[in-house]
Amino acid sequence: MPGAGTDKTKNWIEGPAPVVILVSPQLAENIGAAARAMANFGLGRLRLVTPLQPWPNEKARVMAAGADRVLDNTVVFDSLKAAIADCTLVMATTARAHDQAKPVIGPDEAARILAAHVGAGEKVAILFGRERAGLENHEVALADYIVTLPVNPAFASLNLAQAVLVVAYEWFKHASGGQLPFDTPERSVLASKDQLGAFFANLERELERVEFFRPAEKRDTMAINLRNIFNRIRLTQQDIRTLHGVVLALAEGRKGPAKGGVLDGEAANMLRALIAEHGEAHAPLQTSPVRRLARLLRRNPTEAERTLWIALVNDRRFSGRGFKRQVPVGRHMTDFVSFSLRTVIDVLPEGESEAAARGRAERAAWLTARNYRVIAVRAGEIEKDVGKVLQDLDAAIRPGG
Repeated sequence: MPGAGTDKTKNWIEGPAPVVILVSPQLAENIGAAARAMANFGLGRLRLVTPLQPWPNEKARVMAAGADRVLDNTVVFDSLKAAIADCTLVMATTARAHDQAKPVIGPDEAARILAAHVGAGEKVAILFGRERAGLENHEVALADYIVTLPVNPAFASLNLAQAVLVVAYEWFKHASGGQLPFDTPERSVLASKDQLGAFFANLERELERVEFFRPAEKRDTMAINLRNIFNRIRLTQQDIRTLHGVVLALAEGRKGPAKGGVLDGEAANMLRALIAEHGEAHAPLQTSPVRRLARLLRRNPTEAERTLWIALVNDRRFSGRGFKRQVPVGRHMTDFVSFSLRTVIDVLPEGESEAAARGRAERAAWLTARNYRVIAVRAGEIEKDVGKVLQDLDAAIRPGG
């Protein structure tokens, strides 16, 4: 598998291109990094003039990060004159004015001039100087052009490999016509206004069910604002299908197997009865089984818990009271809890076993001793008339209730 932009399944770009000459480079690591920059932008011929460290050098190979082809073809010369002897055009890169009567150009113009000469079959070269001091005057004198970069004049010196990278980039951009290696994948066809309208109708219908549009007099403005959010995105047909699925999942809940399993109402009742009889509360809160248990119980509510929870979150009397479902309090798992009110709602299942009832009583005593108010609600009452249950809860929670 190709990684980090390197793909060995693709052809290495080879063709007429400038020669890169590093004059007296001090560090092998910089030679390797320069070779990597050359490989990035289609330059394959590297020449070294009196490198300070022995050559070849393993440190350079490490920094080249796979640009071995450039290093393997590197040629070492004893003098700059020998290195440029077969070239018809030479450009010298420098960050300093050398007071020489030569054209001073930027890297983009340099690329255009180099391309014209390379296209005519000439051999051209670009000189880069030492890391510490760059090129000396007599070395710049051998060049036809001076290439410099628009940089901060107070801090103009670039790392050797960085300088090579900038010039190589401009060369390759010009030589390749600036063509990028990949493009955005083709998107699905844009959604029609009819498809958008069907999605908006579906979304607004479900939002009406949960009383999202409040207060009523602002309903139309809120709906328009929602539509404008989606209209600005220019949704595709695939986007619309995905959003329909999102709305459906939020409205009806996830169905079928899911991570951890989703139980039906009867199985959820059995799960809770089993937990109650075997004393789940005796495990320390910090243990991972208790935290996993909280997630399991949240994903598998009984019908009574589901009914009460939906009613709670959609009743404005309980808005802002901070009720949560299946959250541990100390070492105990609660059905519903509001930490701000220090109130626990305990759903009593029908036909509870004696062992489960004892465990529930112990839990209520533990919570009461820690200043939690425990309100017991029978599952049968929730299923019979959840509205009356909410009314009784509201009365009990209010100050003085």
